[in-house]
This record gives sequence, C-alpha cells and structure tokens, in this order.
Amino acid sequence: MTKGEPAAGPVPHEQVPQGSPKAKTDEAGALVRHGSTLSLLTLVSRILGLVREMAKASLLGTSALSDAFSVAFMIPNLFRRLFAEGSIAVAFIPTFREYLLKDPAAKAVENRTGAGNNGPFPDSTGEFLSCMFSLLIFLVSLAVMLGILLSPLIIPVFKLTEADEAVLLTQIMFPFLGFISLAALFQGILNSLKVFTPSALAPIVLNLVVIVFSYGLSPFTANPARAMAIGVFTGGFLEAAIQFPFVLKMGRRFFFVNLKRAFTNPGTRKVLALIGPTIVGMAAYQLNDLVSTALAGNAGKGVISSLQYSLRLQELILGVFAVSIGTVLLPDLAEYAKTGQWGIYSERLSAAMNVIAFITIPITFYSLAEGETLIRLLFQNRSFDEISVSLTLEALRFHMPGLFFIALNRILAPAFYAQSDSKSPTLAGIISFGVNILLAAVLVRPMRGAGIALALSLSSAVNTVLLLAFLRKNPKIGVGRALRATLFYALKLLVFSFLASLPLLALRSPLASLFSSRGRLIRQGIPLTISGLIYAALGLALLLITKDRQLRAIIRVLRRRKVR
Repeated sequence: MTKGEPAAGPVPHEQVPQGSPKAKTDEAGALVRHGSTLSLLTLVSRILGLVREMAKASLLGTSALSDAFSVAFMIPNLFRRLFAEGSIAVAFIPTFREYLLKDPAAKAVENRTGAGNNGPFPDSTGEFLSCMFSLLIFLVSLAVMLGILLSPLIIPVFKLTEADEAVLLTQIMFPFLGFISLAALFQGILNSLKVFTPSALAPIVLNLVVIVFSYGLSPFTANPARAMAIGVFTGGFLEAAIQFPFVLKMGRRFFFVNLKRAFTNPGTRKVLALIGPTIVGMAAYQLNDLVSTALAGNAGKGVISSLQYSLRLQELILGVFAVSIGTVLLPDLAEYAKTGQWGIYSERLSAAMNVIAFITIPITFYSLAEGETLIRLLFQNRSFDEISVSLTLEALRFHMPGLFFIALNRILAPAFYAQSDSKSPTLAGIISFGVNILLAAVLVRPMRGAGIALALSLSSAVNTVLLLAFLRKNPKIGVGRALRATLFYALKLLVFSFLASLPLLALRSPLASLFSSRGRLIRQGIPLTISGLIYAALGLALLLITKDRQLRAIIRVLRRRKVR
C-alpha cells in the first residue's frame, strides 16, 4: 500500500450486511488487496533472507562456528523483539492512532499525497514523538552497553565449543539492537500513517548487505562468521537510515528532550503502561528461545544451527503472509476499536484468520512432502553435508505442523493490541512458554532437535487456544462465529491438501531417478518445480470446484489490477 491509498477495508459496509458471504469475501479481498504490495516486498526480503542462510550454510554448515554465530546473533535479536517490534506493535501504533483520530490536523496528513506539504505537526503529536524518540534512545543505548560488557558472562550458558568466538561475535553485533530499534520506531510512524513500502524495503537492504559482506569480507577476516557479523552491524544501521527520509517527508519532526519530560509525557506514559505487561510476556517468549537453544546445545553439535535453518524456512512463509497481514491489520483494528465499529472489526479479523488458513495449511503439507528436496536444493553445499541435511529435515518435519498456529497468533495478538489490551496475550505467552520448556526438556533427550521443534509447535497451538478464549470474553466481538467458520474452512483445506499431496509421494522416486545424474540445481530444482506445479494445480482445481470464497477474492483483486 502506498501513502495515497485510503484506509484498508471496503467502503460500502452500510450496503452489505455484516456476516453475509458478500461481506466476508469483501473483507478477504481488502486484506489481499492492501497487503499484496507489502507481501511482494516482504517476499523479496524473505527470499534474500533465505539466500543469507544459504550463504551461512555454504560458509559455516552446521559446524561449531555456525552454532557460535547463531547464538551471538540470537542474543541482540532477543532484545530487539523486546524493545522494538513488541513495543511498537503493542503500544506505539494504537497510541499514535489515537493522536491521529483526535487531532483533525494530524489526521489530514495521513491522507495527503505528500507533495508540497511540509508543515509541522500539532504540538501534542510532535511532543509525543520527541519523547518516544528520546526514551527509546536512552533504553537501547543502555541495553547495548550492558550487552557488550556482559557477553563473556552470558555465552558460557550455551556450552559452545567456540565460546570465545561467540563472545566476540556478540559484541560486534550488539549495536545492531540500537539501529534496529530506531528502524522499528520509524516503521511504527509510517505504518500508523498507512505507509508500508519503506519499512518493507529496509529488511531487503539488511539482507543484501549481510550477503555481500559474507562473501566479500570473508577473505579479509579470521573466519566467515566475523564477516557476517560486520554485515549485520552495517545492515542494521542502513535499515534505520533508509526509513528516516520517508518519516521526514511525511512531515514528522522530533528532537531530543530530557528524560523527565520523556517519562512524564501522557503519550509515553500510556505506551509504558501498555508495554509493562508485554515486557513480561516478551521476556518469557525470549527466555523460551534462550532455554530451547541451551537445550539444543546440549543435544549435540549442529543441532542449534539445524533448528535455525528449519526456522528460516518457516519464517519465509510467516514473514511474507502472516506478518504482512498483521502489519496491515493492526492500524485498522485499532481505529475500529477506538470508534466502536465492532462489526467491521469482527469481519476483518475473521477474514484474516481464513486467509491465514488458506495460505499456511497447503504450504505445510507441501513442505512435509518435499522437505528433503527443498533442504538439499537450498542448503546442501560445501560445509552443509548429509548429516546437516538429516538434522535440518528432522527439525522441519516437526516445525511445519505448527505453522498454522504460529501464523494465527501473529493475527490474533494485534486484535488485543488494537483494544489497548496487552495483558491477555502476555498471559497466553507466559503459559505457552511454560508448556514449551516443559515439553522441550522432556522431548530433547529421545528426539534431539526434532523434540525441540515439536515442543514449539504444540505450545504454539496452546497459545492459539488461549488467545481465542481470551478474545471471546469481549461480547462485542463475534469470535465464536468466526472460529467455527475458520475451523470448518481449515478442515476443508486439510482434506484438499492431503488429496493434492498424494501424487507427489508417488512421483518422488521416478522424478529423482530421472534427474539423478545432473547437477544439484537441476537434480533437486526441476523435480521440486514439477511437484509444486502438480500440487498447486490439483489444489486450485479442488478450490474452484467448491467455489472457494478466499480464492474468488484473490481472483477479483487480480482482475481489478489487470484492468488498471
């Protein structure tokens, strides 16, 4: 979506009865239409992220050095989610939307074309942004300094073979936290104004820089992991820098203020009140990662890295679709909640849940059927050997069944944040954290990395159930009806995906034999392409026969774009 577009959602709600098939199809179409540009850019970013992992697989494989880099990158990422992504999604965007809704002058800027309008924002809005900017700079600077100083005490917990190298890599990459937190603030400002393109471009730059540095700097550093770490540091800086000019273009101006003023501002106080419970939940979620990684480190060399490679494949789908839909959804749900438009709120949430099912369930079945071919095509090279393939495949087979639930959680959480309710998803997160750690501790011994992956999938399902139960407490939201519709739709997709995957199992051996003497790209790539086309054709045929509502919405959007 570009900044000149109207707010997401079909205009003629008054003319279409809420809950009718036409209304549901309109909501699905709106989500597809407004999320398509963001999804396309996110797809490019995630593909480059996959290429980044391919570079890591080629240079490091599942070696002890690869485990060291994975842990070193995970630690600043932990705080990034705590300070940046979680805080922006939970508290900043809903609060900032309130400023826009209450102030006509500020609201007008959201709908302007951007040309010839560089006027300052109202004092209350500018004050709020300056206080948020100053507060964020103070907190992340403190976190970066502590992270660099405490790295030698944190890394030994993971019992890594390359512990000293992991400490150095962590210290190189910790400033990434500061840059990426600023990038998140800029993204929150732009997304609140329904401007999504610059924020989607920023991760593309990050991934490109890491890929270039991985290969370009490796000959000049002690090992490839250090070259990748320098790339992460540089890419984080550029991710913030690329968004800042767009923030200025939208007329946003903010400055440093003293900490007392920052902490006492009504807007920042509301943000901090909303973030408070979330920090507990996010801390539990991140502790989840730390404990799981520590358990994986005890399970044997390469297990940590194999889990990361498997999660990268899962995140490719989540980032393209679930995160994109959630990003587009949050500002709209916040506006509907603040203005009491609960009917539209419910329809939009229901449509988002169905779209998630439409995307994730078929992809899950295809990934389970063709996971080994996919891993060999993407990662097997140089340092990524047969053992690496086996470890990653074990993790992928148990990560993918949780895809639907993890994606659904990315949609359900914004539904609470839009209501300024951060306590419910926090409680759900803490409970699912306990479930995950308990299951991981039990399953890691007999199943190694696969046990940790299964624990994540099961705990994600628990989290989904809890979120739906909490959401149902609001009588204004038609959760029960939406849930029944989504469950029925998901069941239909499960049956269709199973039927479409059966021919793939029969064709696997003949296709593998046909191209077995070729190079890796042809040997794995052509069978994967053929099986993908067959699977997609069978699935689409089944959906067309049953006149699937989500597919009809997508076709209608494509037709409109073709006409334009």
